[in-house]
Amino acid sequence: MTDQENENLPVGAADWFTKPFERFLKIEAAAGGLLLLALVIALVLANSFWAKGFLAFWETPIGLTFGSLDFTRSLRHWINDGLMTFFFFVVSLELKREVVLGELRNPRLAALPLAGALGGMVVPVLLYVMLMNGEPGSHGWGTVMATDTAFVIGCLAIFGRRIPPSLRLFLLSLAIFDDVGAILVVALGYGEALNWQALGFGVLGLGSVAAISRLGIRSIPVYFLLGGAVWLCFDASGIHATIAGVILGLMTPTKVWVSDTRLRLILGRVLAYPQGEHWSGDTSDRHDLRQAGRAVRESLSPVERLEIMLHPWVGFAVMPIFALANAGIAVHNADIGQSVSVAIIAGLSLGKPIGVVGFSWLAVRSGLAVLAPGLSWPFVAAGAFLTGIGFTMSLFIAGLAFEPAMLNAAKLGILSASAISALIGTLILVRLTMRDKRV
Repeated sequence: MTDQENENLPVGAADWFTKPFERFLKIEAAAGGLLLLALVIALVLANSFWAKGFLAFWETPIGLTFGSLDFTRSLRHWINDGLMTFFFFVVSLELKREVVLGELRNPRLAALPLAGALGGMVVPVLLYVMLMNGEPGSHGWGTVMATDTAFVIGCLAIFGRRIPPSLRLFLLSLAIFDDVGAILVVALGYGEALNWQALGFGVLGLGSVAAISRLGIRSIPVYFLLGGAVWLCFDASGIHATIAGVILGLMTPTKVWVSDTRLRLILGRVLAYPQGEHWSGDTSDRHDLRQAGRAVRESLSPVERLEIMLHPWVGFAVMPIFALANAGIAVHNADIGQSVSVAIIAGLSLGKPIGVVGFSWLAVRSGLAVLAPGLSWPFVAAGAFLTGIGFTMSLFIAGLAFEPAMLNAAKLGILSASAISALIGTLILVRLTMRDKRV
């Protein structure tokens, strides 16, 4: 071992799942800032001289027609149903990695964010339905269910190491459970009349993905082609197409193909070659080098490889584009006093923290869950208010649930509730971190 190698700490087994988690948090925090910038740009343009052209741009029809098959959709549809599929795919990858490889392998630790997510969905929906009381727009209850992961992690990033790492894990896990629950509700509650033939082809496509995985085919482009076909089938079936991203993410293997021992042996064979230019031509040297390259690539699990590949694109491209396409509100046409706005604000900024804290407390009290080390109830309460930042998923569901006449009021309610939740949660964290610093 060289002196340079001795300068670094040895790599432990825990590093295989803590390092990806840290990378995920850093990307989410940076993406939150870019998402906020996209939100501001969309609001400015929607209330400017260019508003008409800006809003009409997202309705531009794009697509292809093959005989009786018409895949022409608006640009906003391709963003909301197409690009956002990658968002849900990455969310599912992270959920599976945390449950199989990360700290959520402990059932009682995983039960806490799961209980919080359940309460953060049930209580806001009940509050929304009670306030709407059968009025037009009462079917938009799904709008108050989900949490915006990027904005929540962005708020936590302000405090750096002053907040316990277990709070970040709790909120990230809760937001992921939230998003998966919300997209399942979207698929089942906001779909159209089912086309059983298209749905059957979609299921057949999922079966093909599982089959070629068992056969040992590991080419990512092949899986993306099959995934695209599955998406088209789900899109034509009447079930919301983004569910394809969730299912495919959960199907992605977490086991590595090349073990650490085998990787070291393969690399050792390459390193045993003397120095010199002997890698070209159809030789055993080049074969060993190519095999080493493949071994290095396959020493990461498919879940982690795909997450590394797609997460920056989702955080820095997909989500800001989604915000530009959906956050534009003509403020002068929106009335925050409408019942739908009030119900959304109450559901997100009040129902969310009540549900998260209440269900989490019940889970711990019953013995089903435990608080992670370093996580206290005041920090859980602060984080619970941050879960009222619904933005991305709330806008996503609002676009499906509301008619154009109510959509602006719903969006204004979402933005107002998200701002209120972010402000309250951040102020509580400021108070808690200042108190801990004095102690």
